[in-house]
Amino acid sequence: MSIVQNVADRIIDNVSNVIIGKRNEIRLTVLGLLCQGHILIEDVPGVGKTMLARALAKSIGASFSRIQFTPDMLPSDVTGVSVFNQQTSQFEFRPGPIMSQIVLTDEINRATPKTQAALLESMEEHQVTVDGTTYQLDTPFLVIATQNPIEYEGTFPLPEAQLDRFMLRIRLGYPTPQDEMMMLDSQQYQHPLDSINQVVSVQELVHAQDAVRNVHLNPDNKAYIVNLVTASRTHPDVYLGASPRGALALYRTAQARAAIAGRDFVLPDDVKTLAEVTLAHRIIIGPNARIKDISSSSIVRGILNSTPVPGATVSNRY
Repeated sequence: MSIVQNVADRIIDNVSNVIIGKRNEIRLTVLGLLCQGHILIEDVPGVGKTMLARALAKSIGASFSRIQFTPDMLPSDVTGVSVFNQQTSQFEFRPGPIMSQIVLTDEINRATPKTQAALLESMEEHQVTVDGTTYQLDTPFLVIATQNPIEYEGTFPLPEAQLDRFMLRIRLGYPTPQDEMMMLDSQQYQHPLDSINQVVSVQELVHAQDAVRNVHLNPDNKAYIVNLVTASRTHPDVYLGASPRGALALYRTAQARAAIAGRDFVLPDDVKTLAEVTLAHRIIIGPNARIKDISSSSIVRGILNSTPVPGATVSNRY
């Protein structure tokens, strides 16, 4: 697991030069990258969501594109369009911004459901189909979507199918006063993003992604994951529980967390630490619970407290 740990540490250290004081959130982003999953960042404007995606792309030497979602966007603005060439009398495909390795979809909930749906095929199958022709996306491929949880005017809530395709939902939050002072100092003359370089090759990243899948989960830990997901489906305050894709997301991220810590086996602590960020956004709470202001995150925390943990836990937080 040394290759995974080495690759992750180099990326985390490099991105931390740009996003100050958010090392844990950067680790979660790298977890999603190692698991070949997608990430939803739900937070207020100005906390560094775009910079996080750009710094991650520069760290691995990947192509980067940013899509600013607006209500008047069309699906072809995302996937690309076929244009007729009069000289050759043939249609030529002009790829859209989704044909990049790291794609930032900014304020995804401002696009109409039809445009949001243009992302579904690329996120799940790593391909785009335009006018009956399928185009494979490059590896690695990561979608980082952002949305503002405060402002709902002029937005279209993400449907369950779209939310379920995000492996992790994270929040950056405001920096501490000390970290904000450091941020001001670091940007006095130039932006830190201009000075960071590629620290990991795409080949190294792909090897690390393959190595993550070799991390062992014993049957007890697999049963623990299934028990957590099942409890979310039978909870009295839940209208729709976590899907099997949610169980797989928790499984994969637990493997990656163990690998980053230098282990080739998963501990129950790995599962507990990642349950909220992988399952909460997949849970739809019932009307009565919504009136009581009960959140899906609090439901996941309650399930963690009531579900027996297999064996003894060992604290090895990253």
